[in-house]
Amino acid sequence: MTSLSQHIDSKAIRRLRRMALNTIITLYLVVMAGGVVRSTGAGMGCPDWPRCFGTWIPPTEVSELPHNYKEIYGAKLKGEVEFNPVKTWIEYINRLLGVLTGFMIFLTLLSTLPFWNIRRQLVWLGLSGFLLVAFQGWLGSKVVSFELHPVMVTLHMFVAIIIVGILTHLYFIASRMFKGVVFPAAPKISKIGILVLILTLVQVMLGTQVRENIDEVVRMLGYDARQSWIDELDFRFYIHRSFSIVVLGANLYWFYLIKKNMLVYSTVGNLIKGCVVILGLETMTGIIMAYFGVPAFAQPLHLTMGILLMGLQYIVFLRTRPSKDFIGGTEKVS
Repeated sequence: MTSLSQHIDSKAIRRLRRMALNTIITLYLVVMAGGVVRSTGAGMGCPDWPRCFGTWIPPTEVSELPHNYKEIYGAKLKGEVEFNPVKTWIEYINRLLGVLTGFMIFLTLLSTLPFWNIRRQLVWLGLSGFLLVAFQGWLGSKVVSFELHPVMVTLHMFVAIIIVGILTHLYFIASRMFKGVVFPAAPKISKIGILVLILTLVQVMLGTQVRENIDEVVRMLGYDARQSWIDELDFRFYIHRSFSIVVLGANLYWFYLIKKNMLVYSTVGNLIKGCVVILGLETMTGIIMAYFGVPAFAQPLHLTMGILLMGLQYIVFLRTRPSKDFIGGTEKVS
């Protein structure tokens, strides 16, 4: 077996690694923007798609709209459309970030092409991410056309998590090739890592259900009654809150096993510390929302922390799983 470093230009590896990381950052910005959209009720700030109130650049004043704009867009929204420039631009910026993500993932795909004959997996990961981002854009249009239907919103979030996972995997492989580091495998710890990832994913999906429940309450009480939202939530909120204890315990146990049974590199140790900090922030923002009237700033932070946690967890998992690509200390060329 020969080392990959003998076959690949280090600049190409560095370029791919940088593009993958920048794309991941952009994805998290989109996730946070989506959380802001939900927390401010700006999901229908643009009632049509891909345009916004029929234009590519949305209006800033109601005088820029047709006098009968409520009739034009209200039929679709059951007559409840009311122009709000803040909500319109929040939703519009969210869409612009989505377009930027599309460009970034396309550039990442192009950065994988030099590796077709050496590490084809990189190209397939890049292509998968690109196709899923395109699907996510289409799905976003359906979220609007279905008027924020709960199933569509949940599916939209699930696809976003899958895209983050694909780009994280791509970045991990590129980093491993760039640094030329072989990590020790820990099969048993890796299996526990899979369970932790599943539990965290379930918790994020439960959180999505709680957000949908909040939307139902908002339609009844309005945004001025934030202090009463939690009292009106159903069983989904209590399941999500209780399950957080299971997720916290599983994560801490996994991290404990890694530090106890493996040689923890400084990078892995820092990743684990990062996960613990994010778990703490996630718990804190959840408490703030539960006991302090669901402040608007806490919702997008709570959502973003959950997705960020899964990204870091996945890297820790990749560092501890058995790899067929390493034989006798060198990486197999495929």
